[in-house]
Amino acid sequence: MAEAHQAVAFQFTVSPEGVDLRLSHAALKQVYLAGLRSWKKKITRLRNSLVTGMFPASPASWLVMAAAILASQASRLDPSMGLIGKITEHLPARWGGHGGRGQGWGPARAGLGALAFATLLWLGLVVTMRGALRALLCYHGWMGEEHGRPSHATKCWLALVKIFAGRRPMLYSYQASLPRLPVPPIRDTVQRYLESMRPLLSDSHFQHTAALGRDFEHSLGPRLQWYLTLKSWWATNYVSDWWEEYVYLRGRGPLMVNSNYYAMDFLYVTPTPLQAARAGNVVHALLLYRRLLNREQIKPLMIQGTLPMCSAQYERMFNTTRVPGVEADSLQHRQDSRHIAVFHAGRFFRVGLYHGGQLLGPRELQAQFQRILDDPVPPAPGEETLAALTAGPREPWARARQTYFGSGRNQESLRAVERAAFFLTLDTTEQGLLGPEPGRALDRYAKALLHGQCHDRWFDKSFTLIVFRNGKIGLNAEHSWADAPIMGHLWEYTLATDVFQLGYGVDGHCKGELDPSIPPPQKLQWEIPEEVIQGSLRAAQALADDVDFHTFAFKDFGKGLIKKCRTSPDSFIQLALQLAHFRDKGKFCLTYEAAMTRLFREGRTETVRSCSIESCNFVRAMTDSAQSAAQRLALFRVAAAKHQTLYRRAMMGAGIDRHLFCLYVVSKYLGVDSPFLREVLSEPWGLSTSQTPIQQLELFDLKNHPDYISCGGGFGPVDNNGYGVSYIIIGEDLITFHVSCKFSSTETDAHRFGANIRTALLDLRALFNLPLK
Repeated sequence: MAEAHQAVAFQFTVSPEGVDLRLSHAALKQVYLAGLRSWKKKITRLRNSLVTGMFPASPASWLVMAAAILASQASRLDPSMGLIGKITEHLPARWGGHGGRGQGWGPARAGLGALAFATLLWLGLVVTMRGALRALLCYHGWMGEEHGRPSHATKCWLALVKIFAGRRPMLYSYQASLPRLPVPPIRDTVQRYLESMRPLLSDSHFQHTAALGRDFEHSLGPRLQWYLTLKSWWATNYVSDWWEEYVYLRGRGPLMVNSNYYAMDFLYVTPTPLQAARAGNVVHALLLYRRLLNREQIKPLMIQGTLPMCSAQYERMFNTTRVPGVEADSLQHRQDSRHIAVFHAGRFFRVGLYHGGQLLGPRELQAQFQRILDDPVPPAPGEETLAALTAGPREPWARARQTYFGSGRNQESLRAVERAAFFLTLDTTEQGLLGPEPGRALDRYAKALLHGQCHDRWFDKSFTLIVFRNGKIGLNAEHSWADAPIMGHLWEYTLATDVFQLGYGVDGHCKGELDPSIPPPQKLQWEIPEEVIQGSLRAAQALADDVDFHTFAFKDFGKGLIKKCRTSPDSFIQLALQLAHFRDKGKFCLTYEAAMTRLFREGRTETVRSCSIESCNFVRAMTDSAQSAAQRLALFRVAAAKHQTLYRRAMMGAGIDRHLFCLYVVSKYLGVDSPFLREVLSEPWGLSTSQTPIQQLELFDLKNHPDYISCGGGFGPVDNNGYGVSYIIIGEDLITFHVSCKFSSTETDAHRFGANIRTALLDLRALFNLPLK
């Protein structure tokens, strides 16, 4: 048993002759190296904090300023207009060497005065530059201008931003300069809400809702708004903490399907068929990203290469677990973790990531994973389905955790899982474009990543890496700590590093040397009655079995052709989804599209209500044979422009739903009831959509290697009778869709909706009379 051979730092025995103490030099060396690495990380964090704290200035700029002031002093010039002299007068007399006040200042004392002045002047410039950058970043008028044709005012503004933005920023350099998310006026929010609901409600229902809105706007609303405005002045972001707590951590339903989401591997390429080798390369790539993250060497995401976006969500990417609670969960984040937790064939293992003070290389990690694959030890009773506790409802898992994981082996093993850098599943199935029906194979692949067997992923971890038996990979991510673009950034780096940086030998194995002295993986031990798990497992399996998934690649055209239509690709696809949904169900529905608010500090998401009066007018025209192509095209352009406006408002913090959500939270704290807010928060999202952005195109050569990019990811349906749609625009000629719904609904069918999406996209192309490639 691997766990029986763990090294100890020393051994001793007591005998009549005394105490026989035998030190293990190898173990002591590992202790020393671990401590050395820990101190290096602390020093790195301290250095990063200092550099980030003085950005957009730098230590070099202080040296230049200090040298300039000292040089001017030596030349008998006084750039301070007497301030250096006044500063020097207040320095202790003994700092000047021999002289006191009456005998003049010593050279050392005068030099210290000059340095003090230089430092104060430098700090003043730092504060001024930060304040100027923050004021500049509050301007969002550029969003309303045509892409590629900025006004002269915007060009001047961009030039000023570049001047004050500094050079070579670190990941968190711009955090203190980002503006706070503004609280929209209640009148604007209510008006925009009613406008979004007009095409979805009957005349009588709309009049009732409008009356509730007007009453709220003039009675309870201003009182709630006052508290919300106060919070916006005090807190960094008036939405994010409540959004994390009430939308995610207080949810008592299963995370699997309902909250967690997934990301896929390359669509057409599998770099190696060897499971352990692919796991070795990918795990090493993830750890290289973690190293960059710890050193803050990841470039902050910039719009148009100039405007910084908030990086706060990156902080909890690794070493993070969602811990279940009876009433609410919590997020447990550790500064560092030296191991990962691995699941294979019903067994859990702890795999160390360092040896001799160095990160294990891909070939060494491959050997560790191969040991697990070759280990014949069967799972202990209850171990095989243990992770189903994380897949089921939260309260039973929280109570089981309190009862069975508070001490002994269970506690130690649970700590090993929850304190791991991340979770790895060496899956026993094969996935990808396999078999005679590749389309159906992609559906199975999506379901395998979203829920698997319901007991072979640890859904509480920040993310679970899944490596299938044939070398295909994917991940399942927990949603509360960050949004999908953050994981997307990590996933892009991982895929590119795996193939283009690390690579594989001709035999499919990882490259590099193998150190045979590395301790083997440690099998975790559990003692838990199987009946404790069965309730969660049944609930999770019922949920997983009800999910209908359809993943498909749309190859007829892509972003390249859409650009010729002189409209944004996102607006084009969103209008196609509206048309497809109307044909699918014969009605319109409340539509959710996620937009980022990361132009503001600690911003997360806002809702774009894509179903608008303008989009409905266009869809009706497309289904009305009496309408000409020219009339339909005109209505399309109006609807696309409206969607662009809605998207810009969301990014600028002028959306509807986060404001109303926070007003609702305030009303609950005050113990007051609002029929208007109650109605707003009870409306179902019949169509929930999200685009997966590609953020690091420089990592991929799509021209020479068009197949080497992820086909995106997806999520489960938000409403029992609705659809979930995720899409990714890959290169110029490919769009991949991930459609989900529930088998139990008589209104939905994922494959039928997928067919309607294809038809809608082709019909929109025909409006512009553009040939297919």
